[in-house]
Amino acid sequence: MRRALTAARMRAADLAAETRFGMPSPLLMENAGRFLADAARELGAPGGRYVVVCGPGNNGGDGLVAARFLLAQGLRVTLVLVGDRAKLTPESKRNLHALGPFGIQPQPPGALEARAGDVVVDAVFGTGLTRAPAGEFAEAIQHMLRWRAAGAKVVAADLPSGLHTDTGEPFTPCVEADLTLTFGFLKQGQVLEPGATLCGEVRCVDIGIPNEAVEPQAGAEMFLVEEADAREALAPRRSDTHKGTYGHVLVVAGSHGKSGAAAMSALGALRAGVGLVTVATRSEVVESVLGHVPEAMGWPLENRGPLGMADLEPLLEAAEKKDVLVIGPGLPRGEETTKLLGELLSRVNVPAVLDADALNAVAEDLDVLRRAKGPLVLTPHPGEMARLTGVPTKDLQRARVEVARDFARTHGVTLVLKGARTLIAHGDGTVYVNPTGNPGMATGGMGDVLSGVLGALLGQGLKLPVAAWTAVYAHGLSADLMVAKRGRLGLIATDVAKGMCNVWTRWNR
Repeated sequence: MRRALTAARMRAADLAAETRFGMPSPLLMENAGRFLADAARELGAPGGRYVVVCGPGNNGGDGLVAARFLLAQGLRVTLVLVGDRAKLTPESKRNLHALGPFGIQPQPPGALEARAGDVVVDAVFGTGLTRAPAGEFAEAIQHMLRWRAAGAKVVAADLPSGLHTDTGEPFTPCVEADLTLTFGFLKQGQVLEPGATLCGEVRCVDIGIPNEAVEPQAGAEMFLVEEADAREALAPRRSDTHKGTYGHVLVVAGSHGKSGAAAMSALGALRAGVGLVTVATRSEVVESVLGHVPEAMGWPLENRGPLGMADLEPLLEAAEKKDVLVIGPGLPRGEETTKLLGELLSRVNVPAVLDADALNAVAEDLDVLRRAKGPLVLTPHPGEMARLTGVPTKDLQRARVEVARDFARTHGVTLVLKGARTLIAHGDGTVYVNPTGNPGMATGGMGDVLSGVLGALLGQGLKLPVAAWTAVYAHGLSADLMVAKRGRLGLIATDVAKGMCNVWTRWNR
């Protein structure tokens, strides 16, 4: 699992590397430039030209070092220097001077055009950009965009110029990179969308900044989940185990016309390895659910209509000896549903996953979360999150990290905020970013399957937040593996549930 830093924390790490660990800034720049040159050469075609576009800051200094390494290898290099030379940092001035023996003269952006087979090194802005590029800086970025459209490959130094380091939001204009070489540590803007897409492939290189140079920041950490993290969270199964070893999930879900939601949640749990699944749902729905998932058991709720207080005792009885509750997919919600959930959760001391209409019910009285006896994990999509917080969806999407972190910390829950680069926010303020999944998942039922997968991992003994980020990673990976075989168009939720077996085969689980 890799830490992702804000611009401020990266600056502090750079300073600590020099002042506490004896890694001078010129040496760090030399290392960064060498890696940058190597990466550019990997992308270059035989006979291709290398266009290195540098700003006046230390990011530009990295580019100047890269230009020197490329020239020393006998490659054709064109240097573009943007901004006032009088404002070059001392390290950048030193590295511009070092280019003198090569006889290279900086060119303005408009004096050349790149083409297919060429490589553009974007070293205009690094982690310090806080406003939209303007003037000749904007012009240089527009040229780089045109060069890429013409077939050139773009390698960005640390960040594509025009991308906000902390949020992943692009200013206008913003470079689109094929490869981003990030120095020392990931940056938040590289792991959040749309920054993740604008960065292209992100490759983290060690330029000499020790891990110890990053001061821990309680309540504000962000990590990118990696496949090894999720795989190792699930131990291989012992041969002397049985269905009772792997937990019993109670799924409270489904209603007339929405029996499929309960079935998909149950299927997700079974495909994620839980030992037993019982579905508590209205009597008239049980047969339909079990028709889709014969391996599950049914618990008929005899009353009719929305769930209310008359269902409390049957649900408490159903919850006996269960290891986890999954509540919400296709739930029949009415005036008493919020009160029912509050009473149920306050009296059952096992983890509970709240999804779909359980979230909409809780949104009516967030005190339900405080009174819960067991650990809670909520899995809202942006619309449901807007109802939980009162923050309009558009505003929420612009501040996903802050909203998710604040909600999880305030209410003492684990929050899974779904979407591109799903966020898993834990009650201690730590945010985990999930990199798996694809646009083929933009179809009904995906969240129902995820709730079952998450319930299954909790039922098998994984703790929060590990169970949450493992479930989200595996669920997204299943979709990615299915897309590789079938394409994105037409991917459905049951494909992802059934495709969990591809994940377990890949992980030898």
